[in-house]
Amino acid sequence: MKLASYNLENLFLRAHALNGESWSEGKKALEAQAELSAILGKPVYTAADKKKIIKLLGELKLEKSDDGGPFAILRQNRGHLVKRAKAGIEVVAGGRNDWIGWVELKREEVNEEATRNTARVIIDVDADVLGVIEAESRPALVRFNDNIVKGEGGKPYAHAMLIDGNDDRGIDVGLYARAGYEIVAIHSHVDDADNTGRIFSRDCAHYEIRTPKGNLLHLLINHFKSKGFGSQTTSNAKRERQAARVKEIYDALRKSDEHVAVIGDFNDTPDSAPLAPLLLQTDLKDISEHARFDDGGRPGTFAAGAASNKIDYILLSPALFAAAKGGGIFRKGVWGGKNGTLFPHYPEITKASEAASDHAAIFAEIDV
Repeated sequence: MKLASYNLENLFLRAHALNGESWSEGKKALEAQAELSAILGKPVYTAADKKKIIKLLGELKLEKSDDGGPFAILRQNRGHLVKRAKAGIEVVAGGRNDWIGWVELKREEVNEEATRNTARVIIDVDADVLGVIEAESRPALVRFNDNIVKGEGGKPYAHAMLIDGNDDRGIDVGLYARAGYEIVAIHSHVDDADNTGRIFSRDCAHYEIRTPKGNLLHLLINHFKSKGFGSQTTSNAKRERQAARVKEIYDALRKSDEHVAVIGDFNDTPDSAPLAPLLLQTDLKDISEHARFDDGGRPGTFAAGAASNKIDYILLSPALFAAAKGGGIFRKGVWGGKNGTLFPHYPEITKASEAASDHAAIFAEIDV
């Protein structure tokens, strides 16, 4: 069985703030939208909250119109959060119960060549079971599988599954599986919470998959909190909570099952403190530690592939690691290095927006 994980950065639609040539273009808008959403959820808005709401709406260029900004829309479906006059904007809601609405990120179509190149990566990796990171919906996975993958000459997957997670940007985790790799059960952890609140930024999606050999594989697919926006302290704490919860789920599964894999984009490096609960406090082993793992001389899975960009993982329980025959990193669809020429890529890729993703796919070959 070839098991792979791939952050494909959406298939058809992506938040405009995420879709620029560089991360910095939409970073401030994403930070403002996240902070604003947290404040708007409060039962009572203090004077300080109202002042902050006005400031953040200004950063999103929504102070004059609900649809005035390039990256976001203010939805006021019932009641009003704000009223606008010549003198300026005023928060008129006293709290969450006074109005119904939210701040929604605008979306735009992903570059057509990027979508086709994403299909080419998936075709060339040819995984039997593929964990997909940053997919907008199950219908999008199905359409991409039936139309784009098939249109590029690939063999469509028999199964496509995705459960909506906690991220309103449409960057969820999902699964493709070949015929013979049957999904026998699905468990979601979107509502897992601790004393701080909800744990997972997206989900820790748990799939039970029956392999052609009759073995049951437990697959935990994750996309941990990014470093892209928010303070480093807050982001690190969130990832550590997520790693600790996945450890709990893994430990519970290992009491009765030996074939468990934890995969996905963890948004941190193997030596990081936030990932320690998962990487140092379990018996999971990273496929990149296998003697026959080929990283092409670069251990990273993001951008130019430096060690500081090793953020995508396939972690295997001892029985799965013992059954592993090797693995590797597939970089062909990545725009990396000076002018994107560090790695071989498809001829259609002439600029970053046409790249399949800024992540490489990582895979493991396992006899299970």
